[in-house]
Parts: sequence; structure tokens; C-alpha cells
Amino acid sequence: MKNLKYIILLIFILPLVITSCETTGGVWLREGERKGTAYKFGGQKMTDNLLALAEAYSERDTEKLFTYYSEEFLTERRKEWSKEYLESMESLSMVPYKIIPLVGEDGKYKQVIAWSDEERVYKNGSYEKLNLMELFLLDDKGKVNDFRQWRAIDSVNFGMPYGGKFFGREKNENSGRPFVFSNRGETSILEKLVEDYNKMDVEGFKNAFAEEFTLNTYDGKTMKLKNSDLGNLFKPYRSVDWSPIAIVPIKIRNTDAASGVMVYSSEKRVFKNGRKWKKDLMEIFYFDLEGKISSMVQFAR
Repeated sequence: MKNLKYIILLIFILPLVITSCETTGGVWLREGERKGTAYKFGGQKMTDNLLALAEAYSERDTEKLFTYYSEEFLTERRKEWSKEYLESMESLSMVPYKIIPLVGEDGKYKQVIAWSDEERVYKNGSYEKLNLMELFLLDDKGKVNDFRQWRAIDSVNFGMPYGGKFFGREKNENSGRPFVFSNRGETSILEKLVEDYNKMDVEGFKNAFAEEFTLNTYDGKTMKLKNSDLGNLFKPYRSVDWSPIAIVPIKIRNTDAASGVMVYSSEKRVFKNGRKWKKDLMEIFYFDLEGKISSMVQFAR
């Protein structure tokens, strides 16, 4: 009789347990055929494969690591880059601490989301300590065919995404803020500027500048120029040779997109009258919100 009561109780409880545990959840909200679809948990094999991938990565074993990636994803270029990257390490440690395997409710779109602590010691002495969230997209065979990464950078790192400090000639709202790298194509614009300059291509050279800009030369002169004033730029020269040594685009953190680019270079000019000019230059090119050079400051040695 007592056993019968337990059986009856289980009959009532079991449906409650089953119905209280959802088999799907979440939602994909972007436009397309997947919009509105949910996810379900993937199998244990997806988790085990990720752990094995992390182990091969930490051991810097490229041959073993490559077995977890699809042929489509693992191009020859990626293989070479991966080998060079792993060979540049003295030691490497990827330690996952949370892994969530997911599959679309239709059984497609397999992916593994993993959180891990990673520590990188490079042979050149550089050091990185990161907290990572990574998304591994899988093909039908369970191989990684795409990858996304988000990172939180530890303060002990030798390299940081921001640093330094802006003071200003007078204290203002930006005083005390650090600098960050700017990324609006300034480097490629200046590389093209150098190319056009060395070809003495006036029209190409003019494209980088705003309609009106300021030039502060190394000898203390300040000139307000119009873009059209550059037409005779190369008239005095027989040849020019401008060679960049370093280009560093920066901006003040948490300000608008205007930026300044420091360019360290050497330059030779041969005038039509035979005179020669040669200097090492340190220049700052200021880019306005439209991505054009609005002013320039030059120092020379």
C-alpha cells in the first residue's frame, strides 16, 4: 500500500517536473529566415571538443589544433598566421571556466559560447592577460567554421588600448584624458599622400586636404592655405623623396572623431636650380570630422 502511494505521487509530480524544464529558450532577432527562432542546448560532445581545442591551443600544437577547424575556415593563410602566432609564444594558457553549447531549435546553427582566462607570454618579452568571451560557430560535422571574440584586458598587460594623458596649453574639459588609437583610415590616407607626393601628383595629393587648412612649418611660419593653392606645390622641384618611418593615429578618449596623426619621416628634395634639401621630420596631421587634413604642424632636424 505504501509503495502504491509513492507510485501515485510520482505520477503526479513527474509531469510537473517535465513541464517546468524548458527544452528551448532565447531568440534570434535579426532579419532573415532565423528571426524569431529559439535555441536548445547542444550535446556534451560540443563541450568536450571545445575543451580539447583549448588544450591543443595552450600546448601550441598546430597539427592537433587544426583538426577542430573546418577546411573551409582553415585557409592556407590562416594556417600560416596561426603557426607564426603560436611560435611567437614562450607560453600560452587558455582556461575555459564556462561553456554553453547551443543549437537552433531546428537542429541547425550549432555554436559554442565559452568564457575563459587566457595568459600569453611572448618570446620577445611582451605579456597579455585577458578575460575572453568567444563564440565558435560549427558546421554539420561539428568543426569550427567561424569565430568571434570579445575581451576584457587586465591592467597588468604591457600593451593597453589607451594610455598617455592630454594636458592642453590651458586646462579644459579634455585635460587629464588618455589617448586611444584612431581608426578612420588615417594611416592609409597618409600612405596614399606619400605615394602621390613622391610622384609629384598634385591632384592626388590635394585629395587628402580640406578646402582650407593651416600649415605650421618647421621654421616657425604659419600659413592659411586653400586646397587650390597646392597647384604649384611641386613647381620648384626636380624630384622629391618622402619616406615614412612611423605613422601613429591617435585621438583623445571619449571625444568626437577628430584625430591627430604623428608621422616620423625623412625627406629629400632636389630643386631645379640644383640645391638639395634633406631633413628628418616629425609632423602632426590633424584630421577633421570629414576625414580631411585641416592643419599640420612640422618639426625638423
